[in-house]
Amino acid sequence: MTRTLQSAQPTEAVKRPGRWLALSVLVLAVLLVAVDATVLGLATPYISEDLAPSGTQLLWIGDVYSFVIAGLLVSMGSLGDRIGRKRILLAGATAFGLISVLNAYATTPELMIVARALLGVAGATLMPATLALIRNLFHDPRERSLAVGIWGATASAGTAVGPIVGGFLLEHFWWGSVFLINLPVMVVLVLVGSKLLPESRNPDPGPWDLASVLLSLAGMVGVVYAVKEAAAHGFGWTPLAAGLLGAAALYGFVRRQLTMPVPLLDMRLFRSRGFSGAVLADLLTILGLSGLVFFLSQYLQLVQGRPPFEAGMAELPAAVGAVAAGLIAGRAARRFSVRSVVSGGLAAVGLALAALTVIGQDTGYPLLGAALLVVGAGAGFSFTVTADVILSSVPKEQAGAASAVSETAYELGAALGIALLGSIVTGVYRDFTGPAGTPAAAHESLGGAVQAASELPAHTAGALLDAARQSFVDGLTLASGVGAVVLLAAAGAAWFLLRGQRLEDGAEHP
Repeated sequence: MTRTLQSAQPTEAVKRPGRWLALSVLVLAVLLVAVDATVLGLATPYISEDLAPSGTQLLWIGDVYSFVIAGLLVSMGSLGDRIGRKRILLAGATAFGLISVLNAYATTPELMIVARALLGVAGATLMPATLALIRNLFHDPRERSLAVGIWGATASAGTAVGPIVGGFLLEHFWWGSVFLINLPVMVVLVLVGSKLLPESRNPDPGPWDLASVLLSLAGMVGVVYAVKEAAAHGFGWTPLAAGLLGAAALYGFVRRQLTMPVPLLDMRLFRSRGFSGAVLADLLTILGLSGLVFFLSQYLQLVQGRPPFEAGMAELPAAVGAVAAGLIAGRAARRFSVRSVVSGGLAAVGLALAALTVIGQDTGYPLLGAALLVVGAGAGFSFTVTADVILSSVPKEQAGAASAVSETAYELGAALGIALLGSIVTGVYRDFTGPAGTPAAAHESLGGAVQAASELPAHTAGALLDAARQSFVDGLTLASGVGAVVLLAAAGAAWFLLRGQRLEDGAEHP
């Protein structure tokens, strides 16, 4: 793709001084989002006990963040291209930290859902801005590959730090404390980032089209809501209407972009097979993984009886594998090929998920830990290389919008995965047969069953918990099997779509 509208930057910007220090600020933003995503899963049993949400409300708490962020990422990425990526990053980080306080002190399921939605609005400003700034900080492709690897490795490290720190807090404080850990990270990010980060924007951006923003938001939320409702309650008029309205809004969005002189999102980006293949690989990978990620902490705590800190430590191998793979992914893709590394990583994740279909209530940790290590390594290889492909496929001026497409695929995959695979787990779980006197709340969620059991006689409580835990495991193994099929299909698609794709080697001169 021809690079146009090049910024008037000096040639020495190819090796911009202080670029690695600036990268350290960007990874703080990634850490902020990653920690928040992981501590929610760990805190879910406590939120269930304290706020007593229904099964549907619990799923909304888990995925409304992804719904909102998926609908706004493209708009916020494009806004950053227009008003400045540094500016929108620092504003978003400030809002993210402040709204985290609202999450911490939510007193009802409804308020928690609203707080998570607002956090999605703030979160939509962060990830596209960080990747776009990396695209503009690092003009040498090999340095950029390493920077993207560090960016991805930090996200993976956040998934490890989140459960460990969150587990410690949950054992000593109330569940809201896990959200307050965002505050010190936000403060450091804003104070240091205002000094170190260079501003970058599209020098000739065109207007920020509000109609496109509304169409994008309505389309994404409508489609994802329809999928969620259909998966949870079956097909009906409500999900059908929401799906049709969402599809119509997305169609209108695409048509509007094709007719605008300077669109919010340049749809011509999707003509690149490498760009489209990388985006599709990201979406399918997260779709296949998200159900496992969301319910794994509940399995470790409520089925196997691990305390929160131990449950957080048990999830560490996934982060270790992802960090290690992310740091060498760019080099591996240049030595072998992009499609080999991406497809191989996705296939490894699929096989690891297939191995998890044999777990039971008393499965030993070696199998679980080994599977998580492979999942992390495979995802680390895939996500790092696809992010590099997406960034190198577009001009620097469109880096925010392109990064937003990548993150939209990630968040849309997470929302769809929690909706589909989460609904599989919930649907299987609700059908368990408990002893006489089992309250209806026990069928809403495993956390509800644990709470109900604490108020029953010992014999009845034991029978209830055994039945509920086994049903939960049955749902989790079925979801893992479906996830394995999705990941293996994604590996096959990536093998064909990324054929001939290579990472850049020569430094570009701005």
